[in-house]
Amino acid sequence: MPPVFTLILCILAVLVVMVLAATLKIIRQQQVAIVERLGKFRRVLDPGPHLMVPFLDRIRYILDMREEVVPFPPQGVITEDNLIVSIDSVIYFQIVDPVRAAYEAQNYRAAIEQLTMTTLRNIIGGMDLEATLTSREEINNRLRAVLDEATGKWGIKVNRVELRAIEPPPTIRDAMEKGARAERDKRASILLAEGQRQSQILSAGGDREAAILRAQGDREAAVLRAQADRQAQMLRAEGEAQAITTVFSAIHAAEPDQALLAYQYMQMLPRLANGDSNKMWIVPSELSDALKGLGQVANSTDVRDYVSRASQRFSAPEPVDVHAEIAEQARKDHEQSDATVKQAIADAQAMEGTGGNRRLGQPSPQPQHQDPDSPGAWGPHPGGPYDAQ
Repeated sequence: MPPVFTLILCILAVLVVMVLAATLKIIRQQQVAIVERLGKFRRVLDPGPHLMVPFLDRIRYILDMREEVVPFPPQGVITEDNLIVSIDSVIYFQIVDPVRAAYEAQNYRAAIEQLTMTTLRNIIGGMDLEATLTSREEINNRLRAVLDEATGKWGIKVNRVELRAIEPPPTIRDAMEKGARAERDKRASILLAEGQRQSQILSAGGDREAAILRAQGDREAAVLRAQADRQAQMLRAEGEAQAITTVFSAIHAAEPDQALLAYQYMQMLPRLANGDSNKMWIVPSELSDALKGLGQVANSTDVRDYVSRASQRFSAPEPVDVHAEIAEQARKDHEQSDATVKQAIADAQAMEGTGGNRRLGQPSPQPQHQDPDSPGAWGPHPGGPYDAQ
């Protein structure tokens, strides 16, 4: 094959490849292409492969149909109270009509940015600093409404507008930080004072209850001490009574006469004279009578024999078992305590059964007949004048 023919074939192959490349166009997903024929809009190519007339049709624009996020640099805006704030915003928009987006606006991104700046100045200019800082959602809604209305004829839909940051001047920011710090200190002081107040109230309530309990304890202790003193005095009185009865019975059993009485009188005189506080001792007039009686019995039987015979006729009374009495008293106290507990349990069950007609703290009726030797007979009864309320 001659070289010229080979060169011609190579040229033809290159031309075929160029024609095919100019004829077959592939559009990616979420993109559209604007085709012009000889400088005039022809059609819109959707995603996928397409055939075009080579050297006549030309793809002028390829637009992304996905939602775009465009942040704008911070810009200074003057508020109603003549303070400059720096606002950083971001806009979410999406192309809904690619033909209008390609031919209605020369540069829709720059147009949206400039429209955002002018709209922000208009909105913030009618609000003071405090309203600007606290009305971010309102500003976003108003800005989105204005941008959506303006960009609708460009085939663009503004979905969302967000103010990322609103920075007041440094002096105003310092004043706001001081005010916020003062407000936090104020709340902390109020909470601290409230806590101290509650603590003092609780402490006072605890002291009051403790004082009441101490007073009740002192009253019950005084009542128990009085009851114990009363029973002790009664026991001592009973013991003295038994001792007197024993002595009295012994004297009568001995059948004393005048001689024995005179002898006892003579034995008592030295004891009367041995007192430490005795400065002067007066001999009673009965001494002569006692000596006379003693002299009368001096010639008779000896006094010692007389006392010996008298003691033989004396019979001692039965001894008193104090330990047995104490044990019996403890048994009666235990029985009385068990009866009181059972009565309280019965009263509580009765109150639950009747729906609480009687309070739990109400004293139960005491039995009418009690043993006079039991502590309940001498001490305070539940519900009585000594009962601790």
